[in-house]
Amino acid sequence: MNDDIFPKTTAQYAKRRRELAPEAAEAFSEFGKAVFREGALSRKHKQLIAVAVAHVTQCPYCIRGHTKAATRDGATSEEIMEAIWVAAEMRAGGAFAHSLIALDVLSEDHAHDPPHE
Repeated sequence: MNDDIFPKTTAQYAKRRRELAPEAAEAFSEFGKAVFREGALSRKHKQLIAVAVAHVTQCPYCIRGHTKAATRDGATSEEIMEAIWVAAEMRAGGAFAHSLIALDVLSEDHAHDPPHE
């Protein structure tokens, strides 16, 4: 990770973030704990989802943190890589699906064109 672009997470940064907005920081922390608590989905599966989402949102901090958390919760390297491939397919799938918008515009633009001979 390039430190010039993405500074390392430190205790000092975490403390400063809490100092600047303590109520929001506490609420966010509690929300995260609730979301990743064991429930209908296991903690491992929730972390695998988080790894996939982190790759779609391209957050380097989230990728690092949730990959570590997933391994702590029992995910294998193979499971993590499969989650990443799911993310890659979904991201590519979004581009493919949204191509309908471009095709729609193109059909509108060419609705008044003379027929090809």
